Amino acid sequence: MQLKTNFLGIHLENPLVLASGILGTTGASLARVAKNGAGAVTSKSTWLKRHAGHPNPTVVDLGDGNLLNAVGLPHSGTEETRIEFENFRKLSQKPLFASIAARNLKEFGETAAAVAKLKPDLIELNISCPNVEDEFGKPFACDVNDAAEATRIVKKVIGEIPLAVKLSPNVANITEIAQSVEAAGADAITAINTVGPGMVIDIETAQPILANKFGGLSGPAIRPIAVKAVFEIFAAVKIPIIGMGGVTTGRDAVEMLQAGASLVGIGSAAKDGSEIFGKIAAEIVEFYERKKIKNVADLVGIAHKS
Repeated sequence: MQLKTNFLGIHLENPLVLASGILGTTGASLARVAKNGAGAVTSKSTWLKRHAGHPNPTVVDLGDGNLLNAVGLPHSGTEETRIEFENFRKLSQKPLFASIAARNLKEFGETAAAVAKLKPDLIELNISCPNVEDEFGKPFACDVNDAAEATRIVKKVIGEIPLAVKLSPNVANITEIAQSVEAAGADAITAINTVGPGMVIDIETAQPILANKFGGLSGPAIRPIAVKAVFEIFAAVKIPIIGMGGVTTGRDAVEMLQAGASLVGIGSAAKDGSEIFGKIAAEIVEFYERKKIKNVADLVGIAHKS
């Protein structure tokens, strides 16, 4: 059997993708993740110009692999992305996905145009980060029309580069959002971003631990929410899905594939090291061999078959 897969014409050695924001802060760190078993890697979200993010503390470890984070997408701008992409390509030939963020619709278009010139294998439109609401209001992913308009603007300027739109679970009906961005030109859906926002209080000081007070929840605790979202989106759209949210084992990855994901994103599980990609890939192979499955595609969406 083999783990090689084709996603929108992009060839991956396996269906595992580094999620944006984890271990992907530099070209060298992205290359290290690729070397240690990721099929593709996603950069941290690029802003058009410098974005400071939130002050420390930005992450709370809740135990059992779960995190509450309010990093706020810090970034120095498109020039930083250009440098780190060049560094990555000196070290690795694996597919490189570029995440982008913006303050408004106009800036999404400008950022996408700048990043498209760097020729990533895929652009991931991050319209769902919950940790910048205090600055810019509700994420675009929370409104059908806003999500569609952001997608249209970005797709228009990036040309033939595949576009994946990253959705939020913090909505009444995620399938409506997925259908709206598909109709607007998205080539794929990434689901899901963090759940929340949530909050943790230090009971000794009676103060919020995060400087931002609120943050997005990630880790194994959100996996059932992510699986449900992927399952529902798969039934509602025709474009492929990058499924993520709480995946820490090969079993989790197989579950995500069965729900309808064509690729599986790994985020919080990689915080302790990129070796997790090789481990999860080996566990998928073990499952495939036990079930006599030959290809990744044979698993995608089979939970929908009665």
